[in-house]
Amino acid sequence: MSGGGPVAGPDGGLRCPWGLSTEDYVAYHDTEWGKPVHGDDALYERLCLEAFQSGLSWLTILRRREGFRKAFSDFRIASVAEFGPADAERLMADEGIIRNRAKIEATLANAKVLAGWGAGDLDGLIWSHAPKKPGRAPKTTADVPAVTPESTALAKALKKAGIRFVGPTTAYALMQACGLVNDHLAGCVSREG
Repeated sequence: MSGGGPVAGPDGGLRCPWGLSTEDYVAYHDTEWGKPVHGDDALYERLCLEAFQSGLSWLTILRRREGFRKAFSDFRIASVAEFGPADAERLMADEGIIRNRAKIEATLANAKVLAGWGAGDLDGLIWSHAPKKPGRAPKTTADVPAVTPESTALAKALKKAGIRFVGPTTAYALMQACGLVNDHLAGCVSREG
């Protein structure tokens, strides 16, 4: 992020600068990013996609999301938990996803761990790390942190529970994407909407 403030879009509404850089980002920014996400499978999907994004642009993941959903049984934890070594090899050959063995193996291992949890446990663990008090609206992208004490605590809690490939930065990206924090800039049309 460059550090700029909100920018007027084609409709005249102010948006976070990144949210206007491509049509894919406009739709994601306006309808999805920062909106509360609940449900174990939905949060598992976001957790997996954030892990796959590590080291890449989010746009790369966003443009392959349907491929990921197809490859990983719509991120249904119970289904992915049944994947075995042959599935891992199939995924390594799937051009519709990011073919990174460590990330694929983490996705499969995490499903196996989460399959042993009770309904709502992942949702409860993640949402228990939402900040108790909402922060002030960032004025520029430079005001948006990459890591917070809450994201560090969430990453530690997930790792302690056996979840792989999640650090404080990935945890914070998850918190932003799933609405645990609202990092839409002050004045952004999506901040209140």
